Amino acid sequence: MKKETSTPVAVYNHLEELILVALFVLLVLAIFLQVVMRFIFNNPLSWTEALARLLFVWLTWMGVSIGAREGEHIKITALTEKFPHKLGQAVNILSELIVIAICGVTLRYGVQLCDMLFRLNAEDAALHISQVWGYAAVPVGCGLQILRCLQSIYHSARALLRAEDQAEGEVG
Repeated sequence: MKKETSTPVAVYNHLEELILVALFVLLVLAIFLQVVMRFIFNNPLSWTEALARLLFVWLTWMGVSIGAREGEHIKITALTEKFPHKLGQAVNILSELIVIAICGVTLRYGVQLCDMLFRLNAEDAALHISQVWGYAAVPVGCGLQILRCLQSIYHSARALLRAEDQAEGEVG
């Protein structure tokens, strides 16, 4: 069976991967430049370290979404895998709702922090850009995580409905 590559979810998945790869390449280049300047030319650059830190923060918060998509986040599966299929799907929905609540709170306070930094016109000393660029990774990452949680809830709900349809078909 061929995977659909033009659906909005597939386009989003691909775009997310491209952004993360680009951020990673920039991170490696910034660190490489810092090492070369420090150890070969004995003249370290201040901005490469700050840029690497900024890129690492964005990689981390955006990577949360891919981890959720791939089901790689820590969950207590030793217990839930022993549950019957329907109960396991219900527990997955509950856990995703809890993650949405946590991400929602974090997103709210992240936006408030970014708003405060924007109003203060806070600037990164090394990069000479607004500090909002660094802290914005938190609400963006949480927003992407919420989208992935909703996607997981949708798939679990569909699995529950299919299980109910199959059960009715066996009885009727």
